Amino acid sequence: MRVSFSTPLRAPAGAQAGSANNPDTLCINTIRTLVMDAVQNANSGHPGAAMSMAPIAYTLWQNALSYDPTAPLWPNRDRFVLSIGHASMLLYALIHVAGIRQVTDGKVTDEPALSVEDLKQFRQFGSKTPGHPEYGHTTGVETTTGPLGAGCGNSVGMAIAEKWLAARYNKPGFTLFDHHVYTLCGDGDMMEGVSSEAASLAAHLELGNLTWIYDSNRISIEGSTEVAFTENVAERFAAYGWQVLELKDANDTTTFMDLLASAKTETRKPTLIIAHSVIAWGAPHKAGKASAHGEPLGAEEVRETKKFLNWPEDSNFAVPDAVLPHMRAGLGARGAAARTAWEALFASYRTAHPHEAGELDAIFSGSLPEGWDADIPLYPTDAKGTASRASSGEVLNAVAGRLPWLLGGSADLAPSTKTLLKGEESFQPAQWGGSYAGRNFHFGVREHAMGAIVNGMALYGLRPYGAGFLIFSDYMKAPIRLSALMGLPVTYIFTHDSIGVGEDGPTHQPIEQLVQLRATPGLVTLRPADANEVAEAWRYLVANRSGPAALALSRQNLPTLDRTRYAPASGLAKGAYVLASSEQTPKVILIATGSELSLAVEAYETLSAQGVPARVVSMPSWELFEAQPQSYRESVLPSTVTGRVVVEAGSPIGWDRYAGPTGAIIAMGGFGASGPAGQLLKHFGFTVDAVLNAARKQLG
Repeated sequence: MRVSFSTPLRAPAGAQAGSANNPDTLCINTIRTLVMDAVQNANSGHPGAAMSMAPIAYTLWQNALSYDPTAPLWPNRDRFVLSIGHASMLLYALIHVAGIRQVTDGKVTDEPALSVEDLKQFRQFGSKTPGHPEYGHTTGVETTTGPLGAGCGNSVGMAIAEKWLAARYNKPGFTLFDHHVYTLCGDGDMMEGVSSEAASLAAHLELGNLTWIYDSNRISIEGSTEVAFTENVAERFAAYGWQVLELKDANDTTTFMDLLASAKTETRKPTLIIAHSVIAWGAPHKAGKASAHGEPLGAEEVRETKKFLNWPEDSNFAVPDAVLPHMRAGLGARGAAARTAWEALFASYRTAHPHEAGELDAIFSGSLPEGWDADIPLYPTDAKGTASRASSGEVLNAVAGRLPWLLGGSADLAPSTKTLLKGEESFQPAQWGGSYAGRNFHFGVREHAMGAIVNGMALYGLRPYGAGFLIFSDYMKAPIRLSALMGLPVTYIFTHDSIGVGEDGPTHQPIEQLVQLRATPGLVTLRPADANEVAEAWRYLVANRSGPAALALSRQNLPTLDRTRYAPASGLAKGAYVLASSEQTPKVILIATGSELSLAVEAYETLSAQGVPARVVSMPSWELFEAQPQSYRESVLPSTVTGRVVVEAGSPIGWDRYAGPTGAIIAMGGFGASGPAGQLLKHFGFTVDAVLNAARKQLG
């Protein structure tokens, strides 16, 4: 299956566009011309891949996809992921011609998800057709794609979610979940490392419900992929353990249907269908050229391409009358029949298995079971304390016992991140000693893929978590950002959160990572200071449905504060709270997070004993604090009190907003070092004496 790079990258000589009277050809060319017109109208976009893959995408939807356009939220629908998000007009055109209904506030309406007018607004501000597909913004878009490889990783998470739901909820006579996940990807996806990570894990997990369709057009922005990408993709995926099939011509829809059937028949392996195509097929001067990838064809080229397709040359956004009825008779009728049968089956399931049906209702609606937090522990005062990674593991297990769809794992670090769910199986094929109903996931050393996969799982209504060391959140920046963009309630558990890591040295000691997480819109970052703040952090993040959360947890023990002496840890829900304060107006406010809060508390006690009015503020989350009313924020950090000291063993960037122009910030100005944690903390100035000295300077 090795591609010869000497093959001319152009439309085949003597190629025919097909009979204009053939309804399939009519639909395919409608999609192609809508793509060309929208990109030309916007004077921006990527027409080439969308044009060349129109036959494959149309054939998949019309003849294979189990999807009801009138019920786009149907749980057992097949998923279609456009990982090549730059070809968004292909998906938008499909959504229109398929007649998908609009979903508003979680309810399906009678309005079309995308009208022709919406297509005309492609890439325009405020439109429903943005440059890359956005989940929640456009009905019919299953996940936000654009960063290449992300959709591939998401699709593995979706296939995992289907397997898990089937294993837990399918019963004899009640096959509720048996759908397939299809992903359209391209050369760029194949180059990005995340797709390789995800593909490797998908093969290990034997995800036979997953098919990737690879548009091998051998063109990238810089020209032929020969400049950088000459590997044998087929052999690579075969080595992973995938079934690899080849379609020599993307226009050969008959053979493509046979390959889809082979993909469904193979239940022990994911399938890669390599579809060889000519980018912008049909364009007389731009087919096979890099210029067709990321820019409009040009008005004259559009006219000539339409002529080649036997299409009215002067038409604009034309959708022949026969197209929508034809799609309704194929995709629509098949999907409606499958969905209706499923709903009848689920109605019977409610009677036979009411408890499981109730769980599914909660998963579909995003709600939580009553009493989900009843077992969250309350920790007694303990001067020695416990590492917040350890208390987090305890709270995680307490919640998971009452929330069955809370599940996840780590990037080969479960013993260190304390994220193993006790008494639960591993999500593995039986041959590897697990079960698809298992709740412990082993992602391997694949942080990027782990982030993309848990996003895919969350898109099914599950509550997944992915864990690792805080330093390795760098590898997960893209999926964390995408989960925030989509508003997915994913939990990222990051341990070893400071130079307290110790002997592993600066390569493993996070400095700038907290800043990066806090700078991500829509992500709530929580750095709890003791076991009870950890408990409250989990109470918040599980109840929150509006977006992801990141936990920053310590390797070293943290004292468990005396909550009869200090304020209750429930103040965490507001992001920052007054832990302790003099009755007088304080002259200095000590602000800290995580492992450094105990330093601030000790310094406060010393200042109080010396008659200095002081206050300690625990600030585990900037985002939650900024969401509070101004009156509350003023009550915690009075603007009249300018004497302030901030303590955090991370980058100082951003802390000036709370320290003020004259306050002191005790933080890391560079990388750490290798050595015992205690020595490092003393060397870098994280001591009670350092906090006291900074506070006294604030007093003048």
